[in-house]
Amino acid sequence: MFVWIILGFLFVGLVGFGATGISGNIRTIGTVGSKAVSVQHYSNALTEQIRAFEAQIGQPLSFPLAQSLGLDRSVRAQVIQTRALDNEVAALGISVGDARVRDQIVQIGAFRGLDGAFSRDAYRETLRRNGLSEGEFETGLREDTARSLLQAAVLGGVPAPDAYVDALIGYIGERRSLVWAALGSDALAEPLPAPSDEDLLAHYLANPEAFTAPETRAITYAWLRPEMIQDQLPVDEEAVAALYQERISDYVQPERRLVERLVYLDDAAATAARARLDAGEIDFDGLVAERGLDLSAVDLGDVALADLGAAGEAVFAAVPGNVLGPLPSALGPALFRMNAILGAEEITFEEAAPDLRGELAAARARRVIEDQSETMIDLIAGGASLEDLAANTDLELGRIDWQVGQSDGIAAYETFREAAAAVQAGATLQLTPLSDGGVFALRLDALVPPTLRPIEEVGDDLRAGWTRSATQAAIMAQAEALRAQIAEGAEPATLGLTALSEVNLTRRDFVNGTPPSFMTEVFTMAEGETRVIAGDGSALIVRLDAIAPPDPTDPAIVAQRAMLAEQVASGIGQDVYGIFARDILDRTEIKINEAAVAAVHAQFQ
Repeated sequence: MFVWIILGFLFVGLVGFGATGISGNIRTIGTVGSKAVSVQHYSNALTEQIRAFEAQIGQPLSFPLAQSLGLDRSVRAQVIQTRALDNEVAALGISVGDARVRDQIVQIGAFRGLDGAFSRDAYRETLRRNGLSEGEFETGLREDTARSLLQAAVLGGVPAPDAYVDALIGYIGERRSLVWAALGSDALAEPLPAPSDEDLLAHYLANPEAFTAPETRAITYAWLRPEMIQDQLPVDEEAVAALYQERISDYVQPERRLVERLVYLDDAAATAARARLDAGEIDFDGLVAERGLDLSAVDLGDVALADLGAAGEAVFAAVPGNVLGPLPSALGPALFRMNAILGAEEITFEEAAPDLRGELAAARARRVIEDQSETMIDLIAGGASLEDLAANTDLELGRIDWQVGQSDGIAAYETFREAAAAVQAGATLQLTPLSDGGVFALRLDALVPPTLRPIEEVGDDLRAGWTRSATQAAIMAQAEALRAQIAEGAEPATLGLTALSEVNLTRRDFVNGTPPSFMTEVFTMAEGETRVIAGDGSALIVRLDAIAPPDPTDPAIVAQRAMLAEQVASGIGQDVYGIFARDILDRTEIKINEAAVAAVHAQFQ
């Protein structure tokens, strides 16, 4: 591991890092068995871990924070585990020869000279800049390679149990063949009767969750958005004119053409293509296709006269559909096809000014709010209430009975919704920014728990819910009667059902027109069983005709079995290796010099 960390630093040019400045008497932070843990080894590993974490979070990480996250302890444990394995490798007498070490070194790009070949001077100097001698680096490389041999031996010596892989494939690849028919509300033998008051009351009491209002938070807030004050702020007309000129290309566009350009290597090739075009042997699309291109590759889009250089005048004089050329282009002689004329467009300053003025006013309003925020924060720190803030600043007071899922008014802002969901009664006011440059503060006045709404308030929803429930129950009852007949041997077609046949379905298949639970239910059925499966406003009558094992000749099954065997072997091997590594660690004597560790840490402060 040590060598690969070093190589990572070499490849990105992070030289001169690590445990520089530590007393020359401190070379190790401890020993693991007969193996020393060098200061440089630990420092490099810690640096690499911190940089990896910084890359993950996208910002610098201070060392105290790294320590609070346990990164130093994690690195130390990893380094100790590695050295324990190195100690075991040495005890077992596993090693690699000089030739293999040499072959690895000469392949490392950081050790090559200007001619691309291995350079001993570059090798020596690169290691020196990183605080390593040749002997230390080569010993580390030798140990890494020997350790990888031990790991490969442990991992590679654990085959996947055939019975386990067979069981997995049997589950995944088992097949079902069935016949099914759907029954909807239109197939009901009799229409539903109107619900009685007793029916509605029973449904209301049986389904309280459907008629329960969610938790409601009564919230008072004070907020200020740029649009609330921007109309009151004067805008410098010179700034409006300057912004218009800055964006003049957005407002004033010259006449343009939609053009395609096919470039050739030389005039002879372009002239020959033009001759074939004029003779009617081929059209422009054909010329593009025979070059192995599609039209998107030659499309210039809409271009102005100046964009076409020397070909501009000819192209702009053409009518749509004309092919011109050969004409010169920046890439060589080319044929041009002009497809459409786009007239000049101009949005005058007078037309653009209102939007530009509003944009500048909004920007100034955001700056004003930012400046006022300090005053608002000071008032809050002094104990001001929301009402005090509204009275003494531009903040406006408002109230909302907020529920999860509500997103109108101030609740359209995600920041507000997050704050509304988290605020507690009596919490200290906090000024929070909004995405458009505004700010707000809020207070929880009351918390109303989920409450069952009175039956008088839910009349329409109650009738609709009863109708859905009663319709589903009637469909299921009718389907159950038909299922019984099919189970006795009747064919679905003789019962007026449209039956569909599905062959060799696996657990991962999906059958259109069925509910998400369909395949799960099918795979719990016994061969020959007939069952009714509930749908959404429907019922499915299913007859399971056959159960078959996976097809061993199916290429997909063969490939999946091989993949599973590899995954299982890898997983078991990793478990065995983990146990092996822990056993080695448990029986290896470990001595850590805490003063040396602290000295390394001091270099990161």
